[in-house]
Amino acid sequence: MAKYNDTSPEGRSVRLLRVGEQVRHILSELLMRGEVHDDVLTSHSVSVTEVRMSPDLRYATVFVKPLLGADEAEVLKALKTNTAFFQKEVAGRVKVKYAAKLKFLADESFDTAAHIENLLSDPKVAQDLDSDKQ
Repeated sequence: MAKYNDTSPEGRSVRLLRVGEQVRHILSELLMRGEVHDDVLTSHSVSVTEVRMSPDLRYATVFVKPLLGADEAEVLKALKTNTAFFQKEVAGRVKVKYAAKLKFLADESFDTAAHIENLLSDPKVAQDLDSDKQ
């Protein structure tokens, strides 16, 4: 039986993905409805882009991105301040043995994608790409 890398999608079990997606939906709903009593979070639109569960389902890494990346540090601080509220809400709605400890991180994948797009649109790179097509 082949052993997969735990960081690759193939290495994560369906259960981890399913629970992570449940947690993502719950957190998104809480933020969208403004159920958190925090001025920063109610004044910003925050997307929960991904939730990665640990293999034992005790820890969840939550990747978030404020709309247009506005006040990212301030939003992350507010999320971390309200972690206990989020953990309590998730624990009550997800049926697993242990309540997951949440860790909020900024989702850098959009920034990386924008950087790659900028590199590819550089005239020198575009010239090389055009010459490859011929």
